[in-house]
Amino acid sequence: MTTTELIAASADPTGAEATFDTQSALRFITCGSVDDGKSTLIGRLLVDSKAVLQDHLAGVTRSGETDLALLTDGLQAEREQGITIDVAYRYFSTEARKFIIGDAPGHEQYTRNMVTAASQADAAVVLVDATKLDWRNDQLALLPQTRRHALLAHLLRVPSIVFAVNKLDAVEDAELAFAHIRGALARFAQAAGIQVRGTVPVSALKGWNVVEPHPGWAGYDGDSLLQLLERLPVTPREVDLPLAFPVQWVEKPSADGAAASAGATASSEHGRRVFWGRVAAGQVAPGTSVQIQPGGRTAVVAQVLDHARRPGNVAAGHSAGIVLDRELDVSRGDWIVATAAAGAPAPAAQDDFAFDNETAAPTAAWPATRTLSTTIAWLDDEPLLPGRVYWALHGHRWVKAKVQRIVERVDIHTLAAEAATQLDANAIGHVELALQEAIPAAPFTQSRTLGALILVDSASQRTAGAVLVR
Repeated sequence: MTTTELIAASADPTGAEATFDTQSALRFITCGSVDDGKSTLIGRLLVDSKAVLQDHLAGVTRSGETDLALLTDGLQAEREQGITIDVAYRYFSTEARKFIIGDAPGHEQYTRNMVTAASQADAAVVLVDATKLDWRNDQLALLPQTRRHALLAHLLRVPSIVFAVNKLDAVEDAELAFAHIRGALARFAQAAGIQVRGTVPVSALKGWNVVEPHPGWAGYDGDSLLQLLERLPVTPREVDLPLAFPVQWVEKPSADGAAASAGATASSEHGRRVFWGRVAAGQVAPGTSVQIQPGGRTAVVAQVLDHARRPGNVAAGHSAGIVLDRELDVSRGDWIVATAAAGAPAPAAQDDFAFDNETAAPTAAWPATRTLSTTIAWLDDEPLLPGRVYWALHGHRWVKAKVQRIVERVDIHTLAAEAATQLDANAIGHVELALQEAIPAAPFTQSRTLGALILVDSASQRTAGAVLVR
């Protein structure tokens, strides 16, 4: 998994359904415990929606039977072991909309791959295997990985979470099993604060309630899983926030003062560099007053280029090239943010990094800070310990981060916060970080880009943790 893929996604799932965007492609993942049928479910969606070519279908047929899981398990190791290891993406469409599916692995040691997929998702389908549960018990306990994946999707602010209860065709009393499992899922979701879009009984193997409804089965007469997915919203863009733009690449003017490309009229006119990247929040237009972070230098946007190098305004979620009205020292990893009438002082940090008492620039709409209160999903095999220093990636900027204190961790079985001195692999906890340099971070609930970081082990270079600013 690449470090740039980990930053995540979300929006408040509440609001009037009439405002939802259900026309754009929906990116969703399937997740849950091992062997719950995630790959088979995706295979069923692809086959029954006529999204698989005959030659591809013939390639996954064994002894006259189609192995649906092989449509997504493409790695040799996956086919040999019969498990999903990495995230596999597939594309299909119906008359109602287009879909991008991510098949996330269920094994605990591959949780980091699931986090990668969830970070880009508009929805998560959490599968539950009815045959693995004590379905006769109306107070049954869910599998730990089911809870963990649902919690991770919730923490990563995936807007829509759907539970699909699979393999009910393999139990004696499908209606009783579904009633008890749905009750357990409802209790878990309520305790965790998860807003569930729906709970659907399915048989991925037989195709019941996957694409076409199977009325009355398991005591359920609602929509099929695909019908439900067709009405889910995509993650809305953060266009109503102040401008935040992480610089990814700096295009220098050619020797004669013009831009490298003949189409870049803005840089030709001004003879200045073009700063390229994707608008994280707000929108950028000529005349916008901005500040460069770090440093606090201010400028005015002279012109904006879209992805095709055409002059015009660019909103959040789209690539842009920005030309400033003056030459400033701006490099990859810097942020170009909107200015505001006043800013707040950056909180003082108590750490071992040497620095003077600094305050956030008074004109920054997104004030920079060096101390962060965060929720961390720990992905490394080595535990997270106080005092350790990691590389943190925020946007395209790398900065050293020291673990100041582990406040608490979440017990995924009880959802209770408990005291902790370290976070082990796949644990989730509340952690305070101190940064060597100030960054324009914001609560993740306010901005999914400004409020998300990853931690990378400075020695092994492994992605160690997914960080959400509280």
